Amino acid sequence: MRLDRDAIVAGPGFNRWLVPPAALAVHLSIGQAYAYSVFKLPLTRLLGVTAPAPGDWSQTQIALVFTVFIVVLGLSAALFGRWVETAGPRKAGLAAACCWGGGYLVAALGVATHRLWLVYLGNGLIGGCGLGLGYISPVSTLLKWFPDRRGLATGMAIMGFGGGALIGAPLADLLMRRFAGPASPGVWQTFVAMGLLYFVAMACGALGYRLPPPGYRPPGFSAGAGRAWPGVHVSEAWRTPSFGFLWIVLCANVSAGIGLLEQASPMIQEVFKGRVTASAAAGFVGLLSLFNIAGRIGWASLSDRIGRRVTYGLFFSCGIVLYAALPFASRAGSVTLFVAIVCLILTMYGGGFATIPAYLADLFGTQFVGAIHGRLLTAWSVAGVLGPLLVNVIRQARIDAGAAPADAYNTTMWVLGGLLVAGFVCNLLVRRPERTGRPDPGELAVTIEPAVTGEPAPAGAPGRRQPILALAWALVALPFLWGVLQTLGKASLLFR
Repeated sequence: MRLDRDAIVAGPGFNRWLVPPAALAVHLSIGQAYAYSVFKLPLTRLLGVTAPAPGDWSQTQIALVFTVFIVVLGLSAALFGRWVETAGPRKAGLAAACCWGGGYLVAALGVATHRLWLVYLGNGLIGGCGLGLGYISPVSTLLKWFPDRRGLATGMAIMGFGGGALIGAPLADLLMRRFAGPASPGVWQTFVAMGLLYFVAMACGALGYRLPPPGYRPPGFSAGAGRAWPGVHVSEAWRTPSFGFLWIVLCANVSAGIGLLEQASPMIQEVFKGRVTASAAAGFVGLLSLFNIAGRIGWASLSDRIGRRVTYGLFFSCGIVLYAALPFASRAGSVTLFVAIVCLILTMYGGGFATIPAYLADLFGTQFVGAIHGRLLTAWSVAGVLGPLLVNVIRQARIDAGAAPADAYNTTMWVLGGLLVAGFVCNLLVRRPERTGRPDPGELAVTIEPAVTGEPAPAGAPGRRQPILALAWALVALPFLWGVLQTLGKASLLFR
């Protein structure tokens, strides 16, 4: 089987709508990262099983796994982004499957032998590399297949990363209950099962990747009506002021959102103490995942119509108001208002991830957008540490100063709103850069800007019916639907 970039160029008649479900198979798998907290308590009871015992790991030690793989995600995406572009998405996707699935197997060995460093190595370092490679591998491919719908294309794939927790959390809970026994909470067995399952799903998705043939244009899209624009080489793009401004834009949006998401369950229980149970709080976290997903596809699609700069302007301007309104919702004692505000914030958190690749393609062209996107994701690495750190440190400082836990988050919301002010200003400063240097010979193709006409596509019109198309979408839609139904059942507890 050939994996090289040249070997996966689609032939005549290939339907471009087969590529998004392949990308979703990968992103729904690596999206389990957002559900890693489901292992937190079981991992602290490996020796005691029903309760922590001497020698068991602490929650703080387990929480570090999440931090490690988020940091490694951004670093690996930056380090291997150029390789992903040259090797092609299929080879990169298979490498991601080996790292993500294999990381779970290494972590399972660490759990079975009670060696925490193996869990850090498996889920954190190796799994983090799988996250980075799996996250960026389909992005530039989808942008090339959908030049007429860049926001929709990236939103379809990246919504899978937000939706992976909807499948991963109930699946992990189901497997741990199946494997649990008097001497084991069933974690290492669950790691083995999920590692193998995710490897198969991601490998199938990677093998489904295809690249469009040279000169491909979808129906209604004409390159001739646009003006040729030589895009910016990756070696130049990351040095431009616009790249720096976008780095701050992404970091600000993610820091604010992930800080809120990481503390969501304890926060709503502390703010509405005695009114929101632990089960309802779990439903609240699941509900946030649904809105995270909705924001990824909804905002990204809207950005195709109103533009990326305007979309991010809405994220920051509306976000500032929403963060400032959270303390008032808690003082009013309205669970419904509080939940509604946080859900809206999470749509913009997810939308920011899904819109940024299209924003980069608009600014720098599609030729090296995967590599450029990889370098920009270092902002996610920083935000993954900064956001939760701000929320937890400020909360604890307020409690130490005598504030009630229900009021300890008020200052935090103002600080997170301040981050959005910085993002708003930087978004206004973003401009398309002029190419100042020379790319490597033969590397930089001419990118044609969108211009809609009635010219038919040469191959792969989306209206063509193929049985495999329905099967491909069903294979990713059915597990996703199962996760949604599980989440809605738990979220209903919030409003009883």
